[in-house]
Amino acid sequence: MSLLPCQEIPVRDRRYILIIATVAAFLTPFMSSSINIALPAIGEEFMADAVLLGWVQTTYLLASAICLVPFGRLADIHGMKKIFLAGITIFTLSTLVCGLSPSVHVLVALRMAQGVGTAMTAVTAVAVLTSIFPAGERGRVLGINVAAVYTGLSMGPFIGGVLTQHLGWRSIFLAAVLLGILAVVLTLRSRGEWSTPRDEPFDLTGSVVYGATLLALMYGLSLLPAALGWVCLALGAGGLALFVRLEMRTENPVLQVRIFRENHVFTFSNLAALINYSATFAVGFLLSLYLQFNRGLDPQTAGLVLMAQPVVQAVLSPAAGRLSDRVEPRIVASVGMAISAVGLAMLSFLTEETPYLYILLSLVVLGTGYALFSSPNTNAIMSSVERRFYGVASATLATSRQVGMMLSMGVVMMIISVVVGRVAITPAEHAQLLSSVNLAFMVFAGLCVAGIFFSLARGRVREETHRA
Repeated sequence: MSLLPCQEIPVRDRRYILIIATVAAFLTPFMSSSINIALPAIGEEFMADAVLLGWVQTTYLLASAICLVPFGRLADIHGMKKIFLAGITIFTLSTLVCGLSPSVHVLVALRMAQGVGTAMTAVTAVAVLTSIFPAGERGRVLGINVAAVYTGLSMGPFIGGVLTQHLGWRSIFLAAVLLGILAVVLTLRSRGEWSTPRDEPFDLTGSVVYGATLLALMYGLSLLPAALGWVCLALGAGGLALFVRLEMRTENPVLQVRIFRENHVFTFSNLAALINYSATFAVGFLLSLYLQFNRGLDPQTAGLVLMAQPVVQAVLSPAAGRLSDRVEPRIVASVGMAISAVGLAMLSFLTEETPYLYILLSLVVLGTGYALFSSPNTNAIMSSVERRFYGVASATLATSRQVGMMLSMGVVMMIISVVVGRVAITPAEHAQLLSSVNLAFMVFAGLCVAGIFFSLARGRVREETHRA
């Protein structure tokens, strides 16, 4: 991507763009974490089973994951500010309509529109910040960006719980509209373009194959262990092979596949991100069900419990980002992954009588590990490529994150479908629900352990950057 170098952007404008990116970074995780708390209420109103409630989150993630890479290329072609502005506008309008949904199926469909808008903002924000701030400040700025994400995650459960309990779940969407309007206004007031548009063709064929591949993989996961689920997974695997083959032969591919083969640090850092988000994203979904169904907490109290993890993440992320400017990011991120595995393993022992202090301690451990992993890993990815690949790196990182989140929900939906079945959650299903929660956390802890090796295998980021 032809980004404007940092020396061409005044310090005042850099700070202004940082504010815009921070608002956007806060908005989407706030929406996602607050909806987790509201899912039992949504299920009660629409008589929806746990698997269908999972699709309220999963369709959003799926649409976002499908659109991230194509919109990354469109941002290359048309300019990042245009794509960002269009995305935040789509997100705001779809959020408003979500609050008026007459059924859970309509809500699921509208969440897809939210995912498209999120993709358009996600592919631009990190790339812009990486470009306009010099290398010595990059870890600090990315730490602020990640802290905004975690602040949204931390405020979402509590505010979502309060709104759901006193004003109903629809009020969450209507409240988020105000933040969306703020982001739109700030973007309109920013001066100039954020990158130089490039006159290049758009790889429509590659984009379609990419989207169909992700759709087949995700839908297949949700259908397991049925035969159709395995068929969809096989189609997805074939689509992935076809996509790689097409992109290797295309002059202007939607995704620079060659960068994975040529850049060892970049490849393994993205794999580590994929595994980490696969293992941690569904924590809020699982604990929301557990706390409200198995423990009988109201949405407000459940939200207070769930705040523990993202609050720790928000507090520690800036420091972790600064630490990765001085200490090899590979080491910091790998330690974070190991701590996350411990936190997930602790949650796999939940029972109907587990003390709330134990749950809070588990979330604090998990939040510490997540903070130590995320900022340094982002710094490693963005620092391992040349400036001309910042757009590709940003889109790839965002895709790894969204696909990881999507897989996390896919694993949970598969486990619930097999253990509980596709039925509305009543007291008769509480024991099976708890078994699903325990099994899911055991799987996620194992994923994090595997992720440690991928994180360590990336090699030294500083040496790779020097060679680039």
